[in-house]
Amino acid sequence: MKRLSIVIPAYNEAATIHLILDKIIATELDFDIEKEIIVVNDCSTDGTAEALRNYAAAHPGAGLVLFDQPVNQGKGAALHKGIELATGDFVVIQDADLEYDPADYNLLLRPMMDEVADVVYGSRFMGMGPHRILFFWHSIGNKFLTFISNMFTNLNLTDMETCYKMFRAEIIKKVLLKENRFGFEPEVTARISRIPGIRIYEVGISYYGRTYEEGKKITAKDGFRAIYCILKYNIFDRKVFRPSAG
Repeated sequence: MKRLSIVIPAYNEAATIHLILDKIIATELDFDIEKEIIVVNDCSTDGTAEALRNYAAAHPGAGLVLFDQPVNQGKGAALHKGIELATGDFVVIQDADLEYDPADYNLLLRPMMDEVADVVYGSRFMGMGPHRILFFWHSIGNKFLTFISNMFTNLNLTDMETCYKMFRAEIIKKVLLKENRFGFEPEVTARISRIPGIRIYEVGISYYGRTYEEGKKITAKDGFRAIYCILKYNIFDRKVFRPSAG
């Protein structure tokens, strides 16, 4: 049986982490695939670690793997650790909030299971699912970052900054990843775009965005960092694989 490893970076999500875990557990995967749920707690200060331990104890058969970062390092660093711990055939990134719907995993899995894709991005700007109406300038910013990224990678993505990215595990585990914060998105896109013969697909997904009052963390500062990362990993640091991966 094939396995999907769901990697969740979590920082100060004690109040809601159980909600996304409930949704993931309740999601029935097509294609006879089992789930592995890896939660990397990024040294939260609000009781997230205790909430996760209590949840794992109450759901012993859920396939939960918990890891506590010794110090706060950022979303990217948590993803690096989660990818390292993953034992599945496929790896998908899942935020700890409720902006993305795990029911969409099946949409991302289909191109994988049809053996036509190695990487699948879930686009918030495609598809017929529900999309919460929020910030105009955020949407313009996301499209601008995707446009700049596409200029360098020669991809025609509509949503480079999406959380939902699914990879064949044997590929993503070999990719060199350095960014510890929100630069993960442009970095991983730049690096995988240079893998010879890589097959990248995009599917439309739902999006239930959060306001800052509801816990949204990304800021304009992260947008400028994304531009820096697009330039850095497409022009100056063009390595693709970790040295140990060959």
